[in-house]
Amino acid sequence: MGAIAQSDGPTIASEMARLDGFLQFGRRELHPQLGHFLENRSYAKALMYLGGESDIPIGVCGGRAVKS
Repeated sequence: MGAIAQSDGPTIASEMARLDGFLQFGRRELHPQLGHFLENRSYAKALMYLGGESDIPIGVCGGRAVKS
């Protein structure tokens, strides 16, 4: 998040690639909703999910919230 605030393009690209790698190799271990957020690069929603928030807004994909 600091890289975004500082408009640090190389760091942002590096961290996005790292998250893509986590998704590619660890998808089976992830909760489906977290996998969905990462796949669609909805990083703010992924952070909300990881923070335990339950009122994550539904995005333009029209999906429904997945209950744990």
